[in-house]
Formats: sequence, C-alpha cells, structure tokens
Amino acid sequence: MSDTKTTFKVRKNRYFSEAFKREKVQEILTKKISICEFSSLYGIAKAVIYRWLQQYSPQKQDKVKICYQMETEAQLTLYYKEQSAELERIIGKKQIEIDFLNQLLEIASQELKVDIKKNFSTQQSAGFGRIQNKEISI
Repeated sequence: MSDTKTTFKVRKNRYFSEAFKREKVQEILTKKISICEFSSLYGIAKAVIYRWLQQYSPQKQDKVKICYQMETEAQLTLYYKEQSAELERIIGKKQIEIDFLNQLLEIASQELKVDIKKNFSTQQSAGFGRIQNKEISI
C-alpha cells in the first residue's frame, strides 16, 4: 500500500450583505474596479458577480415571461375550413372564366364560320423535306 495522504479542503460559505453587493455593483458600473479584479480580490466567482450585476443594477429590467400555447383542435379546424372556403371561391371564379371563354369560342366559330378551336387530331406536316448539303467555298 502506498502512503499517500489525501487532504480535503473545506470551503466555508461566505455571506455578503445586500448593501455590500449594491456598493460593489455600483463600483463595477462606474468602472472603478473591473470584474476580473473584483473576482480575484474577494475570491468570488465571476458568475456570482454577474448575478449580482443582474440583481442590483439600476438598469435592471424585470423578466417578462412569454407563454406560447398550442392551438386547440377547434381553432385549427376553423382555420382550415376558412382556408378551404377561400380556395373553393377561387376555383369557382376560375371555372366561370373558363366556361365564359369556351362559350365565346363557340359563338365566334359560328359567326365567322371558322373552326377557331384547334383540332389536334390532324396530322403533322412532313416538314421541308430533305435538304441537300452544298459545299460553300470562300
């Protein structure tokens, strides 16, 4: 067995008065002492000093809690019904427009005695035929 001794360091809890904390926060804010200097001088962790700054700073703002709630199923259902009704109105307007244009084409075809609607069942043209290659000399 080895003869190593383990020593435990007992840390004592220290308490600082509120007046002390306010005074030191004021010194830090007026830049009479920096946070690093204050931390090493009194042996206080920087996190504790920042907590003091947050608590005792004159510019301290109260925390505002914002609560976000999930939308209820009834609200979602109402929202989706409104959306579907709006889409149905848009589709109805477009269908009326299509019907109007089709009727206009039919009337114009009868008046002009020309088939305005294109008949897509006709055969395609053969094109220009075969083009012979001609040599061009410069």
